[in-house]
Amino acid sequence: MGKKNVQIATVGGGCFWCTEAVFQEVKGVEKVISGYSGGNVPGKPTYREVCSGLTGHAEVIQITFDAAIISYEDILIIFMTTHDPTTLNRQGADRGTQYRSVIFYHDEAQKEIAHAVIQELGKYYEDPIVTEITEAVTFFEAESEHQDYYRNNQQQGYCSFVITPKLMKLRKLHADKLKSA
Repeated sequence: MGKKNVQIATVGGGCFWCTEAVFQEVKGVEKVISGYSGGNVPGKPTYREVCSGLTGHAEVIQITFDAAIISYEDILIIFMTTHDPTTLNRQGADRGTQYRSVIFYHDEAQKEIAHAVIQELGKYYEDPIVTEITEAVTFFEAESEHQDYYRNNQQQGYCSFVITPKLMKLRKLHADKLKSA
């Protein structure tokens, strides 16, 4: 195996339980942590506070990946094609700024790649992409019950009706990029 090139990506595409489950299946992804970012209140917010929509935070995941195995561009393509980037502050029944579609870039290269991916994928959507591209700010890890949520709660209704179909779409569109491919 070649030399590791470990990088971080931070994205939000609705409920973090969904995006976490998607990226746990991707080859080259070493760790996925659910959390909050982009808010405007001091200190670490709680899930309840973020869900109120009053903190300004988005539910996000922080992905640690080996860029020698999967590129940042591919991470973003998977992200953009496994949620709806054309709905403002909403994914399915989840509504509010905490569910916004957002890419938090960690450096100028990530910023440029994010803009290029959105421009390229915009051709394939009927409606304009509304995904925010913004500089990464403090990431707060979510409470432990929100980590590995899908793996630990697959029989729960939300998981069955919302996350499982997302995973089926992921497996269809990106089979060559998955750990179990």
